[in-house]
Amino acid sequence: MKLFVLGVNHETAPVDIREKISFSPEQVQHALAELKEQSLATECVILSTCNRTEIYATLNTEDTQSIYDWLHQFFQLQQQSISQYLYEYNDLDAIKHIMRVASGLNSLVLGEPQILGQIKDAFQLAHKNDSIHQTLHALFQCIFKTAKQVRTDTEIGSSPVSVAFAAVALSKQFFGCLKEQNALLIGAGETIELVARHLKENQVGNLIIANRTLSKAHQLAETLGGYAINLAEIKDHLHEADIVIASTACPDAIIKTKMVENALKQRRHKPMFMVDIAVPRDIEAQVGDFSDTYLYSVDDLQEIIEENKQSRQDAALAAEEIVDAQAQAFINQYKATQVVSPIIQSYRQQAHELKQQLLSETHHQLELGADPSTLLTKLANQLTNKILHTSTHNLNQAGLNGEIEVLEAAKKLLLPDIAPSKNSMQKEN
Repeated sequence: MKLFVLGVNHETAPVDIREKISFSPEQVQHALAELKEQSLATECVILSTCNRTEIYATLNTEDTQSIYDWLHQFFQLQQQSISQYLYEYNDLDAIKHIMRVASGLNSLVLGEPQILGQIKDAFQLAHKNDSIHQTLHALFQCIFKTAKQVRTDTEIGSSPVSVAFAAVALSKQFFGCLKEQNALLIGAGETIELVARHLKENQVGNLIIANRTLSKAHQLAETLGGYAINLAEIKDHLHEADIVIASTACPDAIIKTKMVENALKQRRHKPMFMVDIAVPRDIEAQVGDFSDTYLYSVDDLQEIIEENKQSRQDAALAAEEIVDAQAQAFINQYKATQVVSPIIQSYRQQAHELKQQLLSETHHQLELGADPSTLLTKLANQLTNKILHTSTHNLNQAGLNGEIEVLEAAKKLLLPDIAPSKNSMQKEN
């Protein structure tokens, strides 16, 4: 059986290609069913995010072209039209790849944690659709364990590498705990939404969102338990804010020096932490001259982000070592399973055939009037002797040949440790 990965991601394909083979949850269910019905994959998980689409599967054949062809057909694409953007991994390389993805080592933002949750969702959906059996179940448990180890044993996820995350992390460094702090966010775009979510995750006190379009600010504030104001109302609420983070597309500064001066008086010069992410600036640069304001620009954050990117790169080296070790351990176990399964099946089949043969003979003799008790004893003896014959013969031969390793393995397999009985313990005493 082959472990197989086929996919595209942000490194191999532009967005117009990625969106052509992006699966909705409903499409994933149809795709899983098709792959199973057409006997293209024994087991399968499909991951589809904005940055990647990947098929993880076990195959009964070395021929993988059928999966390529199926993918083109599923999305009604001309055959081979996107093949140049696809990548394929097999067996050990496939395991390493999935582990790297789950650990954030193959993400657009190195070390980002969201991808692990997306993989877990993909796994659950495949499990629900009966597309996961023994091999992929064992593999994904190992993948989840590896991703957790990477998070625990390295610093890959501890350093913020997005502007929104860096702004909140900086405010945490300044205040320590954010539970008692009030935050004023200016703008309602994607960056401010991320800032707001990071602040709520860190249990910020009150959240005020100011925007030119009040309805948009209200929509964001409602989902996060804050309240909305328009830009004209900022001067009336600025003194309430311990944290001010601004990111709008306004051509002129929104927070003027005089506004901050008045707010500081109302606050009795209690410090204000301010981050201006906007270009052009939303907060006048002179605001940073006040002794009770701590103003950071987007350039200041970029310096922090670049330092943290290097920190994550260093952590990634340690993470790669963990992935390599765990992937090798799993493939060793997997290969051993592939060898032992046919042996077990053959051994069971052999024993079953022997049992059927002896039962058939015994039934025949019963029909001829033979004594049942005698036949039962004969059946038990024959079954025991026939099962043991080949093994004992081979053990004797191994002994004559001096094959100590074979004998030790046989002892481990055939004579597992058994606790001594009470009678034997009493005799010893």
